[in-house]
Amino acid sequence: MNFDALFLQQNALPSIPKVVQEVIDSFNNENVAIEEIATKLAADQVLSAKLLRLANSSYYHASRSVATVDDAVLMLGFMTVRTLVISTGLTGSFKAMPGVDLKRFWRYSLHTAVAAKWLAKLLHGNSDVAFTVGLMHAIGQLVMHAAMPEKMLQIDKIAGPLDSRRADVEQTSFGYSYADVGAELAKRWRFPEEFTTVIKATPDPLEHQPFVPMAAIVHLAAWRSRAEDSQYTPEEMEAVFPVEVATALGIQADLMLNNMPALAELSAGLEDLVS
Repeated sequence: MNFDALFLQQNALPSIPKVVQEVIDSFNNENVAIEEIATKLAADQVLSAKLLRLANSSYYHASRSVATVDDAVLMLGFMTVRTLVISTGLTGSFKAMPGVDLKRFWRYSLHTAVAAKWLAKLLHGNSDVAFTVGLMHAIGQLVMHAAMPEKMLQIDKIAGPLDSRRADVEQTSFGYSYADVGAELAKRWRFPEEFTTVIKATPDPLEHQPFVPMAAIVHLAAWRSRAEDSQYTPEEMEAVFPVEVATALGIQADLMLNNMPALAELSAGLEDLVS
């Protein structure tokens, strides 16, 4: 299926709640009325309930109980609430599909998100953007599975959904990969251009010119998450560590191999996001 035809498949394009779209649009609007968005969030019972559960989780260490959406914005800040709302919208946008273990996929994506956030903080990058892009960097795979399930099941036999060779196998088979599809989806959902660029460059950040540091951050985070999913030993992790990508970012392998906290620790309290 060619790239344009993929996006003509109605069942392939996930829908997100209108209020989540408005929260995404706030990236492009410096004069956003935060109170207005909070009111709309509060009116969405399912979304606000999940938001409040996450806001009260151990991950955010709130000083007191977060009882309302206004409380969440006040105590966590709009940037954090925006990240949570978008993350909830993304993970809830795809329903069960043949051949895809959605819980495993979103756990891998969440681990990529928290690893990217940790790394971005160390490198003085935008940790909220790192988390959001980390969570959605592989979302194109879900679109492709929904649009052409039989063809994707054939690809799964060659390289599984979390295989580091996946993007190359898709590129060879279709002329595009999940990164291209995810970038187009981000564009259609009106994310800032930065998101589109990062998602597209993540599988091979050194091939993308000019170099996009955030893509390299998400690439390393995805490597760490795959290693966790595959239960690599420390020796195996060292053997497959993306040295050149780390060097381009100016970091040593030791930082991620020995100094990064366990992913379960970094994501503790956010499990509800992918349940």
